[in-house]
Amino acid sequence: MPGMKQQTAQIRWERRTQIPLLALALVFAVAYAVPIVAPDAAPGVHRACAVTEWAVWAVFAADYLVRLSLAPAKWLFVRSHPLDLLAVLLPLARPLRLLRLVATLLLVGRRARMAPQITLTAYVGGAVVGLMMFGSLAVLEVERDAPEGNIKNLGDAVWWSFTTMTTVGYGDHSPTTGLGRVLAVGLMLSGIALLGVVTANIAAWFIARFERDDAEERRQTELLEALTREIKELRAEVGRLSSDGAATTLPAVPPQGPGAGLSSPRP
Repeated sequence: MPGMKQQTAQIRWERRTQIPLLALALVFAVAYAVPIVAPDAAPGVHRACAVTEWAVWAVFAADYLVRLSLAPAKWLFVRSHPLDLLAVLLPLARPLRLLRLVATLLLVGRRARMAPQITLTAYVGGAVVGLMMFGSLAVLEVERDAPEGNIKNLGDAVWWSFTTMTTVGYGDHSPTTGLGRVLAVGLMLSGIALLGVVTANIAAWFIARFERDDAEERRQTELLEALTREIKELRAEVGRLSSDGAATTLPAVPPQGPGAGLSSPRP
């Protein structure tokens, strides 16, 4: 069937491009971090990082277009992948590096969730580290040159991201710009969601463990009951065989009475 062939081709494409796209996401992370961590770097380094960011975004956009062309139902694919489309169109709205960051995070997260070999725990752990890293870099880029800002270095930014994602919020470092506060809202919501996923994952692990223990206990109980029944049946069979053997080997009982044992007189 043509639709089945196209669906198979789409799945095959997604599986083949999964690892290369994740590798490109790491390249994007480095290109995004270098200008922020080293703002005094040579202009050529900044230009190379900007070109790398746009190149990675272009590869992800091309991947979306390829998957769209391989999908059997184009409109259904667009409706079922709204975040992918948003991530492709978002950097075109305004040439901000932060928009390219958000777009790449959306695309990488979508492809990571489709990977069957990535477990939930590993994905959540990677999401926590990634959000903390990108959140720290993004808020440092926004707040470092703010007149009233108090996030001036990477250490302050990482500390702020950690306290914000965990919803602790000590208040010693906080964004003062509008974009920085938008980032704070995003990190808080992400932290709440990730903590909920972690809690649910731990609870599911305990429930599964208890269910396995209960199933093992029930299995052992059933085996013990079956063994008890077999022992009872074996005892009954041994008793029956013993009774039958005793009845066949028992000697004849002589007749009892006054004339017992006397031979009758011959005529």
